[in-house]
Amino acid sequence: MNCRDLTYTNRDDWNAIGRWLEQRKDPDTKVDGVVRDILADVRERGDEALAEYTRKFDCPDFDAAALRVPQAAIAAALSEIPNDDVEILKEAIHRVRDFHLNQKEKSWWVTAEDGTILGQMVRPVDRVGLYVPGGQGGETPLISSLIMNAIPAQVAGVGSIAVTSPPRKDGTLNPYILATAALLELDEIFLTGSAWAIAALAFGTETIAPCDVLAGPGNIFVATAKSQLIGQVGIDMVAGPSEIVILADDTATPAWLAADMLSQAEHDPLAASILVTPNAGLAAKVREELNTQCAALPRCDIACKSLDDWGAIVTVPDIETGAELVNLLAPEHLELAVGDPWALLGSIRHAGAIFMGHNSPEPVGDYFAGPNHVLPTLRTVRFSSALSVQNFCKKSSVIAASPSYVAEHGAKIARLARLEGLEAHARSVEQRNK
Repeated sequence: MNCRDLTYTNRDDWNAIGRWLEQRKDPDTKVDGVVRDILADVRERGDEALAEYTRKFDCPDFDAAALRVPQAAIAAALSEIPNDDVEILKEAIHRVRDFHLNQKEKSWWVTAEDGTILGQMVRPVDRVGLYVPGGQGGETPLISSLIMNAIPAQVAGVGSIAVTSPPRKDGTLNPYILATAALLELDEIFLTGSAWAIAALAFGTETIAPCDVLAGPGNIFVATAKSQLIGQVGIDMVAGPSEIVILADDTATPAWLAADMLSQAEHDPLAASILVTPNAGLAAKVREELNTQCAALPRCDIACKSLDDWGAIVTVPDIETGAELVNLLAPEHLELAVGDPWALLGSIRHAGAIFMGHNSPEPVGDYFAGPNHVLPTLRTVRFSSALSVQNFCKKSSVIAASPSYVAEHGAKIARLARLEGLEAHARSVEQRNK
């Protein structure tokens, strides 16, 4: 495992680090044409196309009649998993829901003295489609993705939610996905995956009604399908590979830091795990721990490849310079593994989720704490945010002008319209003052 050793002393060192990390987001365009054809095919042939793709890639005996999971099967899944796991899922759902309830926005109104009313009306979208990857042939179900995507839509007030996930070879879904859906009171579950599932959610088929907003992670085919649909439906985000930056001082525990870096490295060979510290001794101990711990992981090959290509231990002169580098890295996940993280928090401008102190490892946020784990990657956190209730809402401006308002301001409005060469605009207002 050859995790990079880097040094950052000031902004002059950023160019080399930035150029290295830029290579993670080289666009993979080789599937663009394939995905475009899939979208067109599903739009044209609907359920028949979904069944063909599913037979070819997931379940050899699949039939279009099996697309929708029966309600009884969803309910029955709760008895197919251990009661202790059901209770854990219930608690995670409760915590995530409680957090997102704080994100709800209200419509608002302002009334002027002349009787004019201005405001903003907040409304949920009508229908949302959620994609849940099957995970290694359905054996590692991404139940946390279902929780994190469904709950903000529900809190927003979305009345209709469809979930798609690829079936296993025997035509079933992992019971953990179905049990989680049951606990979330979701009853539209469809057995279809990849780009054809995204097409079905966007355009609709005979069985699946079209959706207004799509959310959920997936492979390159899913991500490409979502990116090609931008402007036709709402998209949560087109996320890249996962990443973590840890800013640590001499109060940190090397074994914990290594474990936290590996928690991201095991995701994907393109995942980035970066430690930033002013303590050279700590850096050396973390490197030793990475080698020891990585060798014992089931996904050792993935984690080692990730650390070889996109792992780094960066030495900085002091914690303040480390915070400067953090803002340039603009990471998806940031751990402040320092003695007083609250004193440092004000220095952080760009991070998707910030984990405070030595007892807040990133997996706490992935599964249980409450904040959403769907986060911007590849430095897009500089201008975007975590998935939230707002992703499933839209806002309408409301203008109710009074007669006195038009009388007082009509001439000004008409003048502005004429400056732009829009005579009909001007006359529209002037008609009210005749």
